[in-house]
Amino acid sequence: QVQLVESGGGLVQAGGSLRLSCAASGGTFSSYAGGWFRQAPGKEREFVAAIRWSGSNPYYADLVKGRFTISRDNAKSTVYLQMNSLKPEDTAVYYCAADVVDWGYKTKPTEWNYWGQGTQVTVSS
Repeated sequence: QVQLVESGGGLVQAGGSLRLSCAASGGTFSSYAGGWFRQAPGKEREFVAAIRWSGSNPYYADLVKGRFTISRDNAKSTVYLQMNSLKPEDTAVYYCAADVVDWGYKTKPTEWNYWGQGTQVTVSS
């Protein structure tokens, strides 16, 4: 059973940057795919980015491509999301996810088994 804890959220002005971290424990995280989703008030949870256990072939939602970068450090059992050029529409609770299935493009929340509690990101205009 993998436990995930996010950190790094906060308030930032438009155009600024934040780096989110997702620390895993309780499992062999290095063999799990890692991902980030977000959920704004009144909206469904949406895919942001994901990365395979090896760190190869990260993939992104079109809305964040070129601005966000996902990475991982398996020695630290941590996945990161570097967010640059933030916009007010990026405001949401950001959730870390993990799953043992590492192939394909897992863009639906139902495709991920393990979730963190979320961290708030607020971008002011």
